[in-house]
Amino acid sequence: MSGERSSSQIVRMVLTLAIVELTLTTAWIHFSLGGTLFTLNAIGYVGLAAAVAVSAAWPIGLIGRLAWLPRLGLALYTLATIGAYLVIGPYFGLGWIAKAIEVAILILLAAEASLTLTKDRGPAARWR
Repeated sequence: MSGERSSSQIVRMVLTLAIVELTLTTAWIHFSLGGTLFTLNAIGYVGLAAAVAVSAAWPIGLIGRLAWLPRLGLALYTLATIGAYLVIGPYFGLGWIAKAIEVAILILLAAEASLTLTKDRGPAARWR
C-alpha cells in the first residue's frame, strides 16, 4: 500500500512540475511579445505558477486546505486567455503554440484534479 501511495505522490509531483513549467513557458512567450496586455498576462501566469508551486511544496495547514484555489485560478485564467485570443487575435504561429501549451496546462490540471479527487474515493479504496 505504501508503494501505491508513493507512486501516486510521484505522479502528482510530476504533474505539478509539468504544470508549473508549462505555465512559466507561456508566461515567457507572452512577456517576449511586449506590450502592456501581453506583459500583464505574463505577470498573471508567473503569479499563478508561484501559487501552484507553493501550494504543492507546503501542503500543510491553510495552504494545504486551499491548494485547489490556485489550480482553479490557473484553469480559469488559462481559459480566459484562450478565449481572448480566439476573439481578439492577432493570429500568428507563436500565438497558436502558446494556445497549445495552454490547452496542455488545462489537460494536466484536469488529470491532477482527477487524481486528487479519486485518491480516497475510488472503488479500490473500499477494499483497502
